[in-house]
Amino acid sequence: MAEKPHINLRPSGHVDHGKSTLIGRLLYDSGSIPEQDLRKLKEKAKELKKETFEFAFVMDSLKEERERGLTIDLMYKPIITDKFYITIIDCPGHRDFIKNMITGASQADAAILIVSAKDGVQEQTKEHMYLAKVLGIKQIVVAINKMDAVNYDESKFNEAREQVSKLLSSLGYKMDDVPFVPVSAYVGDNVVKKSDKMGWYKSNTLLGTLDDMLVAPEKPVDKPLRLPVQDVYTITGVGTVPVGRVETGVLKPGEKIIFMPSGAQGEVKSVEMHHKQLEKAESGDNVGFNVRGVAKNEIKRGDVVGHINNPPQVVKGFTGQIIVLQHPTVLTKGYTPVFHTHTTHAACKITEIVKKINPQTGATIEEHPDMLKSGDAAVIKVEPTQPLAVEKQADFPQLAKFAIRDMGKTVAAGIIIDTVPVDKKSDKK
Repeated sequence: MAEKPHINLRPSGHVDHGKSTLIGRLLYDSGSIPEQDLRKLKEKAKELKKETFEFAFVMDSLKEERERGLTIDLMYKPIITDKFYITIIDCPGHRDFIKNMITGASQADAAILIVSAKDGVQEQTKEHMYLAKVLGIKQIVVAINKMDAVNYDESKFNEAREQVSKLLSSLGYKMDDVPFVPVSAYVGDNVVKKSDKMGWYKSNTLLGTLDDMLVAPEKPVDKPLRLPVQDVYTITGVGTVPVGRVETGVLKPGEKIIFMPSGAQGEVKSVEMHHKQLEKAESGDNVGFNVRGVAKNEIKRGDVVGHINNPPQVVKGFTGQIIVLQHPTVLTKGYTPVFHTHTTHAACKITEIVKKINPQTGATIEEHPDMLKSGDAAVIKVEPTQPLAVEKQADFPQLAKFAIRDMGKTVAAGIIIDTVPVDKKSDKK
């Protein structure tokens, strides 16, 4: 397993453009889901009178299973390709969609953007790509889905491709590096198996394109350990098992670790990924690990794990560079929305708008503006309403990305460029 380079792949796209079905199809046709599992899902789909949804069910039923606590790593399904060990991050699901979108985007090495050939680019498509860009996802593969619904018409594919290209180039992506694949997730055309219905398309299938195009990231294994906790389980006969992705460094059984901001300390008994015990987990691995000496109620989602001799920093303030994606009115000083960063979210107050900048060059446009509107890029100062474990972009880019949410929308996204750490003595809350 460890021989192949590991890539975290993030599906994104508008809610009805067939994301679940595509991922289900990818997993099934590549042999990553056993036939009998699919048979069960088909029966369940029939029972619920949703016969055409069995592939979507693949992901969604995994999600339910995860919520029932039957297993700790089903959110992450592996696909083994010729070149890579790919982990698909995040199941679809409307409820914790944005929470996962942000966690997933900050964890992903690459994204598959799924756009329906019928509907083209939608609001959510834009939101996802803005986020991907700000959060530093450089590799994008575009799947133009539902080709069966437009009779495999090449002009419909070109139309959707044109719209997506316009959006991506406006965000600074180089279109020569972005492959477009026409697929029908529901029928299975061009996902893993080559379609005979689109003679006009000469390139590879979606799976083949992923293999051709993706480049595995460098692993920051020489940095100190940082692992944001995604969930915490208590497993009978085992004990407390936090789950999360190693962002930097290495985690091994026998090590003493600390959770921040909670301050709980314990010893790692074992580490596992996809039900296999590991001798060590490295950057990019999504793992569950059993901790001795820590009770479930002492730690929570959003805590960050580090070694005792190099604990993650907790901040009482930070400076962020943001881009305002959409705001119903304007953003002003004193505004207190919810900031989502790695696996945590907290209300944070914008205490100062330092300057408005040119998003392409970073040059200052205006010092201390009164307000920011959609499309503006700026540097802001922020105070969280509770201690947060975050880092700055220069030290740990993996823990320096955030999105600002308000009224059910992603208002802005950005990176942390400086921090004001909590002073251990005077600021202990």
